[in-house]
Amino acid sequence: MTELERIKQQFDTVGAVVVPAVFHNDLIEQLLAELEIAIAEDLQLRPDVFDAGMVHNCMTRGKTMLALLDHPVLNSYLSELFTPHCIVYAYQSSSLHPSEGNYGSRIHVDCPRFIPDYVTNIGVIIPLTDFTAENGATYYLAGSHRQSELPSEQGFYAQAQRLVCCKGDLILFNARLAHAAGINTTPRTRHALTINLCRPYMRQRFDFPRLMSKQQIESLGENGRKLIGMNVRMPVSLDEFYLPVDQRLYKPGQE
Repeated sequence: MTELERIKQQFDTVGAVVVPAVFHNDLIEQLLAELEIAIAEDLQLRPDVFDAGMVHNCMTRGKTMLALLDHPVLNSYLSELFTPHCIVYAYQSSSLHPSEGNYGSRIHVDCPRFIPDYVTNIGVIIPLTDFTAENGATYYLAGSHRQSELPSEQGFYAQAQRLVCCKGDLILFNARLAHAAGINTTPRTRHALTINLCRPYMRQRFDFPRLMSKQQIESLGENGRKLIGMNVRMPVSLDEFYLPVDQRLYKPGQE
């Protein structure tokens, strides 16, 4: 069995997989610096929102967070485990401050739809600091992505495992997997970036092709443009509808 076959098998049966050392340390440090600036800006502008401290639409908040969407290894695993045509549903941050959990500390799934043997969404976590049991490494219940209902709290924590891993690793999981952030009992904040990806025919949380600036979009390569939804835009006129195939806003073959 090849390493890719092993990863596919674990993703299918367990629902989550950690791929070690995908992102080099310099990249992680750049992502962390951009995220900390964005968090500070948001806390000043919107201190009272229910998810204060969570940064939304991270691709618009830093050049490195934007460029991450073109990362070749990330895109390769998305294609192999999900679909080469997937798009970003949401791209945000997850931080655990000392002595705290966060909005994700409840037992939850990241996709409300349950369709047996069919993946509609895949989750990505990029640890910007090490994930340890002490700083709140994510709990998950192996195989729970195959269940239509959430487990009880008692049942979940009786069998849950932890996503203990290093900064720069890549975590991929079925968005139907029951999971929960832990509590950070260390004196340092634990940071991560999270991306939820969906099928190309599904709606995104934000209209990214309109939300993002022309400069941001033009800085992306083919993979990044695909992920933000540039290949599945809706025509707003018959002129756009009848554009030649190579100019269409909704590209053919998006399955």
